[in-house]
Amino acid sequence: MDLINKRKGKININIPTPGLFIIAILIIMYFLPREGKYKYSYAENRPWQYGLLTAPFNFNIHKSESQIQGEKDSIMESYQPYYSMDPDVMKKTISLFDQDARAKSVSSEYINYINRKLQEVYKAGIISAEDYDKVQLLNKKQLLISNENHIYAARHIASFYTPKLAYEKIFSDAPSFINPTNLKSLNLNDYLAVNVLYDESTSTKVKQELLKQIALYEGEVQLGEKIIDRGEIVDSRLKDILDSYSREVESKVGTKAKPGWLIVGELIMISLLMMTLMVYLKFYRIAEYNKRKSIIFILLMVIIFPIITGFMVDHKMSSLLYIIPFAIPTILLRTFIDSRTAMTAHVITVLICALMMPIAQIAQFVFLQLLVGYMCIFSLRNLSERSQLVYCSLFILLTYMVSYTGWILATEGDFTLIKENKWIYVYFCINFVFVSFAYLLVYVFERTFGFISEVSMIELSNTNRPLLQELSEVAPGTFQHSMQVSNLVVSAAHRIGANAALVRTGALYHDIGKMTNAAFFTENQSQGMDPHAGLTEKESAHIIIGHVEEGVRIAKKHNLPQQIIDFIQTHHGKGKAKFFYNSYVNSHPDQIVDIADFTYPGPNPFTRETALLMMADTIEAASRSLKEYSPESITDLVNRLIDMQVSDGLFKNAPITFKDIEDAKEVFCEKLITIYHTRISYPELKK
Repeated sequence: MDLINKRKGKININIPTPGLFIIAILIIMYFLPREGKYKYSYAENRPWQYGLLTAPFNFNIHKSESQIQGEKDSIMESYQPYYSMDPDVMKKTISLFDQDARAKSVSSEYINYINRKLQEVYKAGIISAEDYDKVQLLNKKQLLISNENHIYAARHIASFYTPKLAYEKIFSDAPSFINPTNLKSLNLNDYLAVNVLYDESTSTKVKQELLKQIALYEGEVQLGEKIIDRGEIVDSRLKDILDSYSREVESKVGTKAKPGWLIVGELIMISLLMMTLMVYLKFYRIAEYNKRKSIIFILLMVIIFPIITGFMVDHKMSSLLYIIPFAIPTILLRTFIDSRTAMTAHVITVLICALMMPIAQIAQFVFLQLLVGYMCIFSLRNLSERSQLVYCSLFILLTYMVSYTGWILATEGDFTLIKENKWIYVYFCINFVFVSFAYLLVYVFERTFGFISEVSMIELSNTNRPLLQELSEVAPGTFQHSMQVSNLVVSAAHRIGANAALVRTGALYHDIGKMTNAAFFTENQSQGMDPHAGLTEKESAHIIIGHVEEGVRIAKKHNLPQQIIDFIQTHHGKGKAKFFYNSYVNSHPDQIVDIADFTYPGPNPFTRETALLMMADTIEAASRSLKEYSPESITDLVNRLIDMQVSDGLFKNAPITFKDIEDAKEVFCEKLITIYHTRISYPELKK
């Protein structure tokens, strides 16, 4: 099979259906949670709901985070930050002041006073305002500062100056001969630099040494030692032991670099589930299996929620899983494919997601989601209105709430747990909101994948729609013909198991192209009216054949789905306009006839529904010309016309069997005989 086709300058990559499934498997594998899944779920002060648990290996009992943090806080209360004093700062700034003052001819009294005060504040130490505030916020009264010999000594924080305090100190101690205005003009801020600096390396080292004194463990559990048994209350001590056991299990089973055998096992499980879906489609939905867009749509519905689930489990948000609207893929698949495919895909999706979850949550998750899936299918059994999707959302919400309540009561036997876990009912309500927007997704996927739902078909078949109203006014005979064809073909579709809603809608629109030249079609002509008079057979055939292309143009203008346009294009297939063809051949016996002038553009029918419409359209139109409406004449007409279509090869591309054709003939005969049966003559009233 060629994987790459070049057509009209474009490259189309054709991946076989098994290849698409393999890609889907790899995508799911990529998003699998990267950590191990602990097999037990428990809560402090609640009974242990599992059996006897003994230690399968030796492990240390880790202190709780709060306990460790408390010990850290206690140790840090005695911690004092380390600072160092830089002697060069004082020398540089005093020297700089002397140079600037002499350059400005400042009096010696001012210079001597300021030099003396600068030496005083620098020897006391100038610390940054940020560090000063930080030490006070930490409730530290002292800090450790090193001298020139790198010996640290404790000093009270109040003995240091900030640049602002040093500046104020110089002004406050100024003698009477110092003029404050002249003192301000010297810009003393330029000579007050920080010389007490935070010693980060020493402080960090001392912190680490202090924290090393904290023991991370408070005991050890030996191999084979009992941890807990069913019914025992999980107190704070047992919770620490279980948390420690959980940590050890996850570190042994699931790390960021997952063991090879774990990956192999997950690959096997996911491959089996995906192959189950593929085999189901191959054996029971071969039409969908052979449609590329259907396979892509189904796989998209299956993989998107495992991706979301894997993300949430990977980020420790498994408690929020019930917010995820798992019902949406089921609703969409039911709407566009069918109920069995929807339920099969739902089960596969739920089982894949279950593989990603903590084992203790799997049973509850699968139980609830399976019930929700069946509720989707049951509530959408006859989908005919978009409002049903809203009702379906309500049923799903009710199913979640009732089934979860029943699960808790059946497994825990304690109604107080429902009150304690009331938040999960909020999650169900959020889920309901998400599912309620499924009707918007129906529209989005209709446009994206070119699908058409039963709801859309019912809406399109409403004869009050503007296009059908226009058809009834411009071409009333054609409209009545379309209605009759619709009635005929729906009965045949029901008999052979075809899509009745689709074929009914297609029948109503199949002749909309006749609106352009309505008077040229016999069903719209008055007695004695013949617009073909004066036209050649070729010209008349061109007008008649043109209603197909006109119908396609009108349909696209009104944004009709491609499935409806297919009926317009195929209802004559590549057949001939036989009235004008036969007339031309009879009037030109010696001339070679170009059959293309009298042939419809096609294509021929390629579905059972389009094949049924071609039969019904031909039979309904021809039945109007019968001189006698007897069961024999109607049966002969139906058999003759359909057999002629079969012999002309018009149904070769349609997946319709000879039995389907015979069943359709029988239905057409029954319907036409009923329509044209002889009425009773009413007697005249005698005077």
